[in-house]
Amino acid sequence: MTIRYKVHLLMSAIFCCATWNAQAQVLTMKDAVQTALNNYGTIKAKANYLNASKATVQQSRRDYLPNLNFSAQQDYGTVNGQNGPLYGFGGLGVASSGLPLPSQNWNAAFGALYLANINWEFFAFGRAKEKIKTAASVAARDERDWQQEQFRHEVRVAGAYLNLLAAQRLTNSWERNLERADTFRAVVTRRVQNGLIAGVDSSLANAEVSNARIALTKAKDLEQEQGNVLAQLLGVAPAEFVLDSLFITRLPSAITDTAALNPDAHPLLQYYKSRVLLSEEQEKYIKTFNYPAFSVFSVLQTRASGFHNDYAQDQNSYTHNYWEGIKPTRSNYLLGVGVTWNLTSPLRVRHQSAAQDFTSKALQNEMEVVDQQLKAQVVLADTKMKNALDNYREAAVQIKSAADAYLQKTVMYRNGLSTLVDVTQALYALNRAETDRDIAYSNVWQALLLKSAAVGNFGLFINEF
Repeated sequence: MTIRYKVHLLMSAIFCCATWNAQAQVLTMKDAVQTALNNYGTIKAKANYLNASKATVQQSRRDYLPNLNFSAQQDYGTVNGQNGPLYGFGGLGVASSGLPLPSQNWNAAFGALYLANINWEFFAFGRAKEKIKTAASVAARDERDWQQEQFRHEVRVAGAYLNLLAAQRLTNSWERNLERADTFRAVVTRRVQNGLIAGVDSSLANAEVSNARIALTKAKDLEQEQGNVLAQLLGVAPAEFVLDSLFITRLPSAITDTAALNPDAHPLLQYYKSRVLLSEEQEKYIKTFNYPAFSVFSVLQTRASGFHNDYAQDQNSYTHNYWEGIKPTRSNYLLGVGVTWNLTSPLRVRHQSAAQDFTSKALQNEMEVVDQQLKAQVVLADTKMKNALDNYREAAVQIKSAADAYLQKTVMYRNGLSTLVDVTQALYALNRAETDRDIAYSNVWQALLLKSAAVGNFGLFINEF
């Protein structure tokens, strides 16, 4: 192999590594949260529910406008009349008006009707106003629901991010454990081949390597599961995420923060409060049906007919001309004020209002339960933070002691001063110390996330990045 060819391979390898590093973009905590908020289907759905509620508010405001109808019809037919009662049941009657002649005839002409009508329920003891306020309360509830869903999803994504990062660090610890077991097996194998120790030590060393491989496979399996969970919450296809791991080894600056639960700012409590307010507004709207409704109406009607005014004396006095038949000739107008009041409505509304009142009380009870749970969660978060900090400080001591013990036992084993069992125990202790350290680091941030979720302030957590 020539020198030029070797240099070419080296440059190609460097270029490939640089390209791979550029493509393997680090997914930061803030990027993960923002991606989830943009992609997750449930958040999109609640945003659309909110838009629908806002549109309903506008529709409720326009419901107060008067009804203005225009109508025009042009017909061709006969006008035979007959004395007697008639009810247009189901709209099947025909409004043909004419003389009750002694016999049927088939004289037909064109006719037309032009009509404009306005009808306005202008006063109903606040019914229209309460309807608008109820629709606005629905929109407010859906907005709070959208906000609390965003908040909860931010917490879920941050938790999944920390879980995946912890799983990746555990995988790295088990990889180092496998490397140590494999290196030590090589030492044991050489000593067995040189006849310095018994062959059974080689078998035990092989068993330790196999155990380390199984543990590493389990760690990778856990890492893949957590990666799949994070991908689902991000709304993206599962992939091998490269996470930001620089923050995990330091303490967050907010560990001394004395943030407390604020019911007026917590997204979850605000959502439950909006449900209570909506129910109370619905109760007010229901009560307006106890009262009458006042309306004003007006009608302007113009008619046209191909039958002339002397048709009663001369049944030949009509025309088949279309334009003569549809030309307006007679008009009428009507103005009026009316009131409608179902006197039996109060009997029904009373129980309907009582049912809504019980619903409001039930929603209030649910809000009180959530408030109690959040207060307990704040206390739990403070306790977990204290315990996590204690473990964080002990982890460094445990790592140093376990590393020193492992180094000591391996050196003694090489010089025939200790047994393989002693080395194996030291190996277990070192691996346990590394995994405990990884878990302790993660638990500090998990405790901060729990505190952030309990007090309803996600900025307490995300501002650390």
